[in-house]
Amino acid sequence: MTLTRRDFSRLAALSAAAHFIPASTRAQSSQKKIGYAVIGLGRIAGHFIAGASATTNSQITALVSGHRPKAEKIAAQNNIPASSIYNYENFDEIAHNPAVDAVYVALPNSMHAEYTIRASKAGKHVLCEKPMATSVDDCEKMIAACKAANKKLMIAYRCHYEPTNLRAIKLIRDGSIGQVQTIQSAFGFNIAKGEWRTSKALAGGGPLYDVGIYSLNACRYLTGEEPDHIAAYASTIDHDGRFNEVEENVSWTMHFPSGVVASCSTTYGADMPGYFHVYGSKGWIQVDNAFVYEGLHLRAEASGKQLDEPNPSRDPSQFQAEAEHFSHCIQDSLEPQSPGEEGLRDMRYIAQIYKAAGINV
Repeated sequence: MTLTRRDFSRLAALSAAAHFIPASTRAQSSQKKIGYAVIGLGRIAGHFIAGASATTNSQITALVSGHRPKAEKIAAQNNIPASSIYNYENFDEIAHNPAVDAVYVALPNSMHAEYTIRASKAGKHVLCEKPMATSVDDCEKMIAACKAANKKLMIAYRCHYEPTNLRAIKLIRDGSIGQVQTIQSAFGFNIAKGEWRTSKALAGGGPLYDVGIYSLNACRYLTGEEPDHIAAYASTIDHDGRFNEVEENVSWTMHFPSGVVASCSTTYGADMPGYFHVYGSKGWIQVDNAFVYEGLHLRAEASGKQLDEPNPSRDPSQFQAEAEHFSHCIQDSLEPQSPGEEGLRDMRYIAQIYKAAGINV
């Protein structure tokens, strides 16, 4: 992924508006709000519903769930009519609902492709959670379906619209830490038994798909380059029944054309707060809690100065920023900053990492 200075200016302005300007003081858009149907009502859907509801250009207008009582409760809380509650069998009827312009796909990974394709055929734009899918082939089918339907496809890479990550990228692009030499990044957690993420059929793989993808994507947007060589290792240490189908740990290195080497790790076996450290010839950048919803903190030695910049924004501001961006793209016929092609690239690298680690996916 290559971001230009113009991209940074536009996204930084968008993020600032989303995170630091009280909703009551923002100028109201004269355009119709973009209506979203939320597909899947798990934990992350709640964050998106709150984020989209806080925007000036987005609203939740429908729900899709296999649990009608849960959907009815959420619908009542968000003024969604009962007629706009769908299940997975009658989902395609959403084509006849003019209040729905787009869908937000918050399902297990293996279901992303099916509902992205069905939504595009129903005439709806698609904002799909990451990872985009569980295979390169499915990603390509999703892109093709949305293009055939002339509908936009955006992958929900929150960090592309988040001020602290954008700040780190800008410091690097401005040369504030000199020539980047190496990057270290990690993200993981100690997963509970029975999580759908430990099912290969639902998740596609282990922590690399779920949280390791943040480190992978960060190294790409921090360097502005695509890796040209990948080496990797995987292991399972805790044989307690959680990892019968997916790996527990993955570590990998990536070499980039400029010579930058990135070292990354992910796990489902230990609490590993997400971070990245970027070391340059004239300084360094460290971002702690880099990939979570709040508590991000940037420290750096850049342009000869010591920086200490905690981020005061709180959940669900990142979901607000990505909803505002996608709705703006729909309203003004713009291409999203994180389109389907971005998700496809990460899926290709994930396949390479697994192959290098000797894991069949």
